[in-house]
Amino acid sequence: MAKPAVIVVGADKGGVGKTTVSRTVLDYFSANNVPTRAFDTEAPRGTLKRFHSDITEIVDMTTTADQMRIFDTLNSVSPSVTVIDVRAGLLSRALADLRDIGFLDAAKSGQITFAVFHILGPSIASLDEIAETAGFMDGAKYFLVKNFINNTSFFEWDQATYNSYFHKIKGATEITIPKLNEMAYEQVEVSSVPFLKFVANKGTHDETANYSFVLRGYVRHWLANVWSEFDRIKLTDLVNDKPGARSPGEK
Repeated sequence: MAKPAVIVVGADKGGVGKTTVSRTVLDYFSANNVPTRAFDTEAPRGTLKRFHSDITEIVDMTTTADQMRIFDTLNSVSPSVTVIDVRAGLLSRALADLRDIGFLDAAKSGQITFAVFHILGPSIASLDEIAETAGFMDGAKYFLVKNFINNTSFFEWDQATYNSYFHKIKGATEITIPKLNEMAYEQVEVSSVPFLKFVANKGTHDETANYSFVLRGYVRHWLANVWSEFDRIKLTDLVNDKPGARSPGEK
């Protein structure tokens, strides 16, 4: 069995589009035929589960019982990749819990592949989160994600200030998630399907849908740009899988 890989997607501030990023990651692995499971920590409602209900469980990551559901099963389930969508404000707490249960030590020793997608907000204040998470990143692959997905305008980064935070963590890698047309984004939200299904004009149960050709085109183009970022950082290498991603909508 492949070494388990755990990808945590989160931020200590809300409204930065972390669940959208989680959804693109799940679609990317699906397109690359990488078996993946996901945990949505926005209990009890869950947002990620609304789009990827077949592979997602809702958990309360602050409880020991649900921590066991996630981490005691890493070596006993067939998907080798686990994506954890951490609810707003819980990233630092979640990383501290992972330290306390010995998960970070296991990652550092090479027993588990661990990656963090840290979603940055549109202000310098969000960069302070980097200092909070830096102490947990030894042994982890750390990705700083500048997410433009649902902002009509975005903070114009002071590059010198940003670099001063970015370089606090050795080996950190930057990812940029481009903006998606607002109407296209809203239509996918209303449809409650993965981006891939929207592009393929499929409903929740793979039935033929009637989505706008134009909006599907916007999503296809945007998703291809997101996936090019994931190709650039060799995301599939986390699971020892080397093929490049198919284009969105490609059979």
